[in-house]
Amino acid sequence: MTRFISFCEGLVRLPGKMSAMNPEVEALVRAGMSKARSPVGGDRVYKEECVYSFDNPEIETGLYVSLASFWGLGRDFVERYADKTKETLFLHIRRIRTKIPKPKIDGPEKKVTRFAIGVEGGFDANAGDFDVKTEEFYQLVVIPGFHTISLPCDSLPEIVTLSINGILAADSATKLADLEAMSGTWDGEIRRVSQYAASLVQVNNGKKIPPTGWKCEVEGCNMTENLWLNLTDGAIMCGRRFFDGSGGNNHAIENYQKTKYPLAVKLGTITADGRADVFSYAEDDMVEDPLLVQHLAHFGINITQMQKTDKSMAEMEIDLNQKLGEWSTLQEAGTKLKPLYGAGFTGFINLGNSCYMNSIMQVLFNISAFQNRFYKKAPQYFESAGDPANDFNVQMSKVCLGLASGKYSIPPPLTQRDDGTLEAPTVMVQEGINASMFRTLIGKGHPEFSTKRQQDAQEFLLHLINVMERYSRFEANPADCLKFQVEDKVICDSTGQVRYSFRVEYCLPLPIPLEAAINKDEVAAYELKKAQVESEGKRLPADELIRPKIPIEACLQSFIASEKLDPFYSSATKRIGTASKFTRLSTLPDYLVIQLKKFTIGEDWTPKKLDVTVDMPFDLDLSVLRGHGLQPGEKELPDEVSKAKEPTVDEEVVAQLVEMGFQTNASRRAVITTGNTGSEAAMEWIMQHLDDPTLNDPLEIDKSSKPFIADPDALANVMSMGFTKEQAVKALQSTDNNIERAIDWIFSHPDEINSISSPSNGNEGPSQTSPAPPNVTDGGGKYQLVGFVSHMGSSSMVGHYVCHILKGDQECLDIVEVIVPVLQEHLSSFSMVSLLNNVADVKQRFHTTCCVHKFSYLLVTTPNSLKYNPMQKPP
Repeated sequence: MTRFISFCEGLVRLPGKMSAMNPEVEALVRAGMSKARSPVGGDRVYKEECVYSFDNPEIETGLYVSLASFWGLGRDFVERYADKTKETLFLHIRRIRTKIPKPKIDGPEKKVTRFAIGVEGGFDANAGDFDVKTEEFYQLVVIPGFHTISLPCDSLPEIVTLSINGILAADSATKLADLEAMSGTWDGEIRRVSQYAASLVQVNNGKKIPPTGWKCEVEGCNMTENLWLNLTDGAIMCGRRFFDGSGGNNHAIENYQKTKYPLAVKLGTITADGRADVFSYAEDDMVEDPLLVQHLAHFGINITQMQKTDKSMAEMEIDLNQKLGEWSTLQEAGTKLKPLYGAGFTGFINLGNSCYMNSIMQVLFNISAFQNRFYKKAPQYFESAGDPANDFNVQMSKVCLGLASGKYSIPPPLTQRDDGTLEAPTVMVQEGINASMFRTLIGKGHPEFSTKRQQDAQEFLLHLINVMERYSRFEANPADCLKFQVEDKVICDSTGQVRYSFRVEYCLPLPIPLEAAINKDEVAAYELKKAQVESEGKRLPADELIRPKIPIEACLQSFIASEKLDPFYSSATKRIGTASKFTRLSTLPDYLVIQLKKFTIGEDWTPKKLDVTVDMPFDLDLSVLRGHGLQPGEKELPDEVSKAKEPTVDEEVVAQLVEMGFQTNASRRAVITTGNTGSEAAMEWIMQHLDDPTLNDPLEIDKSSKPFIADPDALANVMSMGFTKEQAVKALQSTDNNIERAIDWIFSHPDEINSISSPSNGNEGPSQTSPAPPNVTDGGGKYQLVGFVSHMGSSSMVGHYVCHILKGDQECLDIVEVIVPVLQEHLSSFSMVSLLNNVADVKQRFHTTCCVHKFSYLLVTTPNSLKYNPMQKPP
């Protein structure tokens, strides 16, 4: 890359011959130089990408950086910007990257040993068969007229030269954002200190451990690898058996279950610098033991003589993920996939653990409601934005345009060799879009999405919807096409009387009943064969793995099955008894997001991923989910209109949630809201309401005895923002007359606010069969699969998301940066989130991008999208 050298203090100039300006251009420079300035602390310099588009210095037209605002601008935006701001001076940056073949290196290929990206031992994002030579070229451009001045130029005014050098020397806004997120860099080896390490009791049994020659001490077990030394009694036993048959025979965990001795170290991972894999059975996690040297010395182990001879847990997990059947299946190993290019076939560049975001965005921007807002209204958003890099509508429109236009999905031109064959060019072209600016904005202020740690795709979808609600107060919210109303029906077992309640959701979680597997005999035969092979000290090949197959119909039946509520307070009998609860959908939205709950919590409170496949057919009838409200002959449970009674709270569940890291108020609120139905339901409720500003506020159960009086000044302030008196009163009542919290409450409870109307003149009370809230669509029950997101990897904590999308009649796979056609069938059985489209308008779904697809559903596991070509006209 071309470097800068210093000629005098404070100035950094390009090497080479100085150029000169003609008098006319020099006059234009001097006329515009009053706005030029140098970056100071707090300034963000957008020199890596346009704030409105994904043009960057590597695109053929390069990038223009304002010497006044330091905004980066593509060729399509710079003239408009100059006309609006009257700024005339811009630094033009053009970067050319050229492939250079790597020299052949003898020896084995470098092995990945850490769950990390861009760190020593981790995954190399730039790995390949070539190195890259980078050159940058700079010009000063004067607009209007696009007069160019080659740099360096000795006749430039000093203020202009200082501004240029300041821009080139400053860290880019992208780099600063990355540095701010680096505290969350994905690294599977970041571990907490065990709470048992400092006070660990070690048995004085005289046991000494030799430096080599270890074997599992359980009679009949011949394991000599994956051995764990318990740091309390010195027992050496084999580790857990993994889902694919590898690992051990579970003897170490069985020993803990008998003795409750908490810490064990993996033999073969101990090194002379005091590092080793330490596992806490009591905390069910890999941990750090600050006293490891001391604890090992108790059993005669001198770490200065130890060498690493076995795989660390990170290495074993990487091996498992890389050989996992779903990795090769989802990426169609053994088939040659040809990238697709053009409008609607643009991929995302992986920013380091951004696959969850990329998959969701691909899906959403193939829904017509999102296209209609963020594509069609992009010019309006661009024109009115004061700070485009931090404007939600601008950045959403930028992503939408980037995916739809095809500008960043152009096949590299091929050159012809002398022998007539074709070869790829050495000059690299942009493949895909880099959504770093959007990720910085959407994650701002969020404890997880502001980092570079791996996240859950479904949780990101709900976070994005929550943010979108805040920016859709005065215009149509495209997420309304995902919104549906859930009907909860409770039947008192003592009286048969019923109570209906309704809530709005954006995602339908479906449980996976393992007992409903349709290939139980095959799974049992596989397990028997695996046990026989392992008894001989061997392992089955990974491609012979047989997973339980669960039909989607079984998941639906599990969702609508009755749930027992015990205890249940009956307002009819005034006693504690039991009740049955049934959940249905009172509306079927245009797009339905379904989450297959493959990520779950085990009986030992360990996050787990179910290693199953769920058959997801192309056509799916969801009419069985339809709820019908109060039926003839049903009698409603009476409302309690007297002084509110504080609800019963299962304190044991609250304690479990607090142990998992949630605050007490949030835990109690979740247990109450979910009706004491268990820890899993309460935890799921908390995860869906993390962005609620009142989540951790103290609970105020009984307010019926004291009427609320809104503070007049606060009421006037809230109403001045366009809300009705009733809406303002409700917000202030929920936040103790605090104006700032009331505003936050309004934007985090849009459905509740929209449902508040002016007082009725009638005397009727609230109906338990209330109509659907505003902006909820309702259609037929038949859907078709149009996309799904899948998670690759055996762990719920790490892995990789990919999405499959139906574009026209071609199913496509979004891998990093590129879109490729899908050749195999039945890949949807690996989905976690899927997108379904209602068949009420199938013809329009494939042939128009202007009409709203009337009834569609989105299934959540990893979202995907329909083809969108903004240039296509409806037939």
